[in-house]
Amino acid sequence: MTPVDSQFLARESSYRTALIDSAQMRTSGTATTSGASPVGDLLRHWRGVRHLSQLALAGELATTQRHLSFIESGRSQPSRAMLLRLARTLDIPIRERNQLLLAAGYAPLYREAGLESEEAIQVRAAVERVLGAHEPYPAVVMDRHWKVVTTNSAAGAFFGWLLGDRELEEPPNVIRLMFDPDGLRPFVRNWEDVAQALIQRVHREAVGGFPDAETIALLEEALAYPGIPSEWRTPDFRAPPLPVVPVEFEKGGLALSYFSTVTTLGTPQDAMLQEIRIESFFPSDDATAAHAWTAAGTRRSHGRA
Repeated sequence: MTPVDSQFLARESSYRTALIDSAQMRTSGTATTSGASPVGDLLRHWRGVRHLSQLALAGELATTQRHLSFIESGRSQPSRAMLLRLARTLDIPIRERNQLLLAAGYAPLYREAGLESEEAIQVRAAVERVLGAHEPYPAVVMDRHWKVVTTNSAAGAFFGWLLGDRELEEPPNVIRLMFDPDGLRPFVRNWEDVAQALIQRVHREAVGGFPDAETIALLEEALAYPGIPSEWRTPDFRAPPLPVVPVEFEKGGLALSYFSTVTTLGTPQDAMLQEIRIESFFPSDDATAAHAWTAAGTRRSHGRA
């Protein structure tokens, strides 16, 4: 078992137990399967993720360690306001804030509608403006599982040039495309450097936040492709991630080099919107800057988010 597996399984076990317990209590009113407080299990999980003791967390909340201990043990029922304060202090993602509220018997606060919902019309327009403003360079919108939601025209032309007529899964997945020998991998000159940085990024997401079985499965799938060094199975948290890793593409004698930045929505009130990321590719050299990607047609969309 790899370090990723063991860390994930430990967190996933406690996290899933808490969610099962909260669902059981809501539907039947019976005691929990574990005998513990589902709210307490969730709070302990997130304290562990953020490396905070009860005393440190109590200090940040301006409350007592005794009060936190009572909440975690189930001896005290936290108010909705207290749970939201805890969630903000622990920087719990919106989706998991809803789970915390449900575990305590409160209604969820945040929607989970996504980018295509009627309520997200202003956000969708803002994302469209960001994508359009980045022309003639590629920009891609992804969800939390690295699935492509939409792209600007430049990205459609760029990846169309690289992949040709190859049939892609819908929606395309960036991790699979980068690691699959039949995907983008043959066209990336510095593939090993790029792939190693990318896999470490997935490692950090898989064990550094909430347990996510789909992310873990995607990580295992990427590591199972041929030619993947065995040491990549182990997350390396000692070295900080590099600020920029240029990606050097080459096909048919044309070589282009990009680095990318990631934009997220800073104040979303929707769980799926919080997980959206916009990856914008910037030219790393003058030759790439001079190459403008243009394509007839409209922006490419790959489904809901």
